[in-house]
Amino acid sequence: MPYNREPDRRKKLVNQLKLIPLWIYLLTVFTLIYDYGFNQSKTVQYTLDWIYVSVLLLGNLSIIIRYFIPKERPRKKVWIFDILLLLFLGSLLLHIFRWIDIPLLTHKIWVFFAVFSIFIREFSTLNINFKKQYFNPAQLFIFSFIFIIFLGALLLKLPNATYEGITFIDALFTSTSAVCVTGLVVVDTGTYFTSFGQSIIIVLIQIGGLGIMTFTSYFSYFFRGGSTYENQLLLRDMTNTEKIAEVFSTLKKIIILTFIIEIIGAISIYFSLDEKIMGSISERMFFSVFHTVSGFCNAGFSTLTNSLYETGFQFNYSLHLILAFLFIIGGIGFPILFNAFKYIKHLVINRLLPFSRRKEALHIPWIININTRIVVITTLILIITGTGFFYWFEYNNTLAPHNGFGKVVTAFFGATTPRTAGFNSIDTSTLNFSTIMLIFFLMWVGASPASTGGGIKTSTFAIGTMNFISLAKGKDRVELYKREIADISVKRAFAIISLSLVVIGLSVFLIASFDSDIDLLSIAFESFSAYSTVGLSLGITSKLSSMSKMVIIGTMFIGRVSMLTILIAVFRKVKHMKYRYPTEELLIN
Repeated sequence: MPYNREPDRRKKLVNQLKLIPLWIYLLTVFTLIYDYGFNQSKTVQYTLDWIYVSVLLLGNLSIIIRYFIPKERPRKKVWIFDILLLLFLGSLLLHIFRWIDIPLLTHKIWVFFAVFSIFIREFSTLNINFKKQYFNPAQLFIFSFIFIIFLGALLLKLPNATYEGITFIDALFTSTSAVCVTGLVVVDTGTYFTSFGQSIIIVLIQIGGLGIMTFTSYFSYFFRGGSTYENQLLLRDMTNTEKIAEVFSTLKKIIILTFIIEIIGAISIYFSLDEKIMGSISERMFFSVFHTVSGFCNAGFSTLTNSLYETGFQFNYSLHLILAFLFIIGGIGFPILFNAFKYIKHLVINRLLPFSRRKEALHIPWIININTRIVVITTLILIITGTGFFYWFEYNNTLAPHNGFGKVVTAFFGATTPRTAGFNSIDTSTLNFSTIMLIFFLMWVGASPASTGGGIKTSTFAIGTMNFISLAKGKDRVELYKREIADISVKRAFAIISLSLVVIGLSVFLIASFDSDIDLLSIAFESFSAYSTVGLSLGITSKLSSMSKMVIIGTMFIGRVSMLTILIAVFRKVKHMKYRYPTEELLIN
């Protein structure tokens, strides 16, 4: 009996028809970018407005129809999202047709938000399958960053993104700095870029801080309700999750926790601002959101020309403390935050609430795991010693204009911001040489693993330190808290340390070759800042030649994705062999 191909053709046709709305929404997103990026005539603007209305109507119909098709009906978890989206789209359409007047929806940004929400809704229903035989996790991680960087550069090249235009090299530099959450700038963010351009930068920072794979993977899982085993393995490697079953719950926690902290941070910054300096409510709101995202993602971008070293902000200590809280929390790492929350939950339920105590729940060993202990202790040591040394070195220099409390806050801010945050509340070009050396070290160590910060990471530095102490004691292994640190962790730590020095050294050598007129200290400071995605500078960034800017772009990118990840992406993993060669010791010292 011959095989009937008709059902397969129908199925293929149906699948292709399902993609039509998605392509329409994608084209509409590009239309919106064209609308915002270029100045439009009245005729063109009128046509574009009708396109938006048509797409909003199509979006409503697409969501409603899906509920009348049994095989396409969304999960119950998606119902709330769809209901809220339908209410929003319906209200927006009623306002556009002037059947009701909703002043809040007057701004055109709500149309962009609506179209983009519909696009995300449709895109997330696709069956995205990462083929591990073609791409390993390291390659996908790197390619996602490259894609976002070049897309960001093209968006910043749009005429309406800047007031006077921007070269592609400067747009690429800014995009790389934003996506890699560095903060180094070749043009002033506040005066060079329009509100549209600044909005692009803050979106790039948010995506770069959390990773594009985090957003796309979770939303795809949320709307589709499932994922292949291969995808879960890949995402487990990307999120450093121990159990495959916890991959998507971890992604969910990361996204929710990020937005909760950023909302609290934005509200706090808003009320810390002086109305005399920023009289407009919308101006204060945008400033708050911009600096909250930039702070939590450890990006260091600011709409102020001299960052926080600006008249009206230099002595706003509450603003400094809020930002410091944001970039310390963002730089400590999501696994540490989750582990701390687990401990607090255990402490409240099983220790502080007498009526909920159970004998079997009074003692749970190792709630605070060894990773959390190492990171928290190392972070506290760096913060306390860094603040003390900064206070001592700069007491009669950059701290001189501040009062007693102000000196402590400024010293605390100055010691924590080099660990990949990049904001400055003092003039970095006037720092003492001893302070610059301290900042070199703090920049190099950086933040913690699985965080929004860069550097070699606190745990890497801690493992390296414990290793040479163990060798000095005559031990052949690293032990801490009655646990032995895995040999692979020690090897990775020293690989990261070695590779970081190679990349920074090469960066300094190349910039010194291309710009021989710039002093070596400033070049080294710039290279360390770029590699550790800090964003601090001694004032030479805008003076660099095009070739030196390309070197800094490469250094920022390598610092964000790590040289070890690039090597893993390039070299295929060698299979474990069933043999061992004879062991030989080499002369080291």
